[in-house]
Amino acid sequence: MSENPTTVSHSIALVNGTPYTELPEDLYIPPDALEVFLESFEGPLDLLLYLIRRQNLDILDIPIATITRQYIAYIDAMAGIRMDLAAEYLLMAAILAEIKSRMLLPRTETAEAEEDDPRAELVRRLQEYERFKTAAEELDKLPRCERDVFELGGVDTSTLTVRKVYPQVDLQEVLSAFEDVLRRAERSTHHRILREPLSVRERMSSVLSRLKEKPQLAFPELFNRREGRQGALVSLLAILELCKERFIDIIQEEPLGELYIRVHQAAPA
Repeated sequence: MSENPTTVSHSIALVNGTPYTELPEDLYIPPDALEVFLESFEGPLDLLLYLIRRQNLDILDIPIATITRQYIAYIDAMAGIRMDLAAEYLLMAAILAEIKSRMLLPRTETAEAEEDDPRAELVRRLQEYERFKTAAEELDKLPRCERDVFELGGVDTSTLTVRKVYPQVDLQEVLSAFEDVLRRAERSTHHRILREPLSVRERMSSVLSRLKEKPQLAFPELFNRREGRQGALVSLLAILELCKERFIDIIQEEPLGELYIRVHQAAPA
């Protein structure tokens, strides 16, 4: 037999599946059985700053009457739910009331020119508090040990071997690097009456000889700007031929990074 939906919808609570429509006569709830802790505000300045930010008010021109009413309403709400308020909250309420009364008093033009704005001290304290609060929030965003990162202990990493995987070098990137070499070569090209013949095979041997002295070279280091465009072209053909025959590798440390030439390394089995 199904439960009456009307009874369930008007019940106060369900205990072990049984709906209760009335409170037990002998039910006793102590006044301090429920305690509410609010951690939204860390003090009266924090509450004031929240009220100003929520309404996008200018901190240098605070509508003191509006803020005072909202602040007092918050104090009354906390007292209504029997929350113990720190004395500093009540002190700030007194300060707001004093500032409000001073601003309502009529003042002559002479006194108005000599007397400072009654809100000046409060604005200074709010600005100082806002700076420290913002700095604390920025610091809290930083990675923290035992919260965001954790130390790894008891692991011997000396026996681990890490093989770096280089990105695939596209021919277009090689040509782009070669264009940069040509631009540099054009700036230092000189006219010569006689030009020594250049051989791709000889340049291939020259490249391999240089790689024996230094296992890895930057791409522009294999070009001699004094040889001009013809010498640069011979060097490029020698590099591409050596790469084709698996004598050298053209690598990048990262995508779109600088090109490097090194002796070919066989892939591990």
